[in-house]
Amino acid sequence: MRIVIVDDDKLVAISLQTILEADEEITVAGLGGCGEDAVALYERERPDILLMDIRMNGMSGLEAAERILKTDAEAKILFLTTFSDDAYIIKALRMGAKGYLLKQDFESILPALKAVLGGQTVFGGDVAGKIPLLMQTPERFDYAEYGIAEKEKSILEAVALGLSNREIARKLFLSEGTVRNYVSVILEKLHLRDRTQLAVFYYRQIEGIQRGEEHDF
Repeated sequence: MRIVIVDDDKLVAISLQTILEADEEITVAGLGGCGEDAVALYERERPDILLMDIRMNGMSGLEAAERILKTDAEAKILFLTTFSDDAYIIKALRMGAKGYLLKQDFESILPALKAVLGGQTVFGGDVAGKIPLLMQTPERFDYAEYGIAEKEKSILEAVALGLSNREIARKLFLSEGTVRNYVSVILEKLHLRDRTQLAVFYYRQIEGIQRGEEHDF
């Protein structure tokens, strides 16, 4: 397996090369430090997989991937980043990347490379849990599919309006502890991290319905 590694942290790139080449099946064909390097190295080396960071000086990894995929739709690009930003994940999925891993999941990199070579698409654990929600378009999101009941939808709306647990409890005639439990359950069902993400999610649904179109990331 021939791979190219692109990361603006030179130490990270060299460390990855050392670790990955310990596997006899892997050869690192080139190292780069920015999106421009990624495009040039891919054109020159035609690696089996391009392992690339997202945030880099100059051209980003996402921009480089878009340019590469325009000329070679079969390119296997695996993102490796410290950022589990929702917009990055969505863009990576939609452009046709073969995976999105977090650098924190270091042990998963080698198995992921082999899976991608075999034709699979791979995502780190934290990322994978978000995908069903993130890939829904607002006007088509099915709350029932995620087990969100009417009472939970009311609480979701109240959270989006900025109400505290105490204020929601008064409004819906519930105890503050019950509201807190409801919020935790809703976050878990929708694979969201906190109240801010919950509010953003809610307003995306409203925006999508009002505009009658898919939310553009």
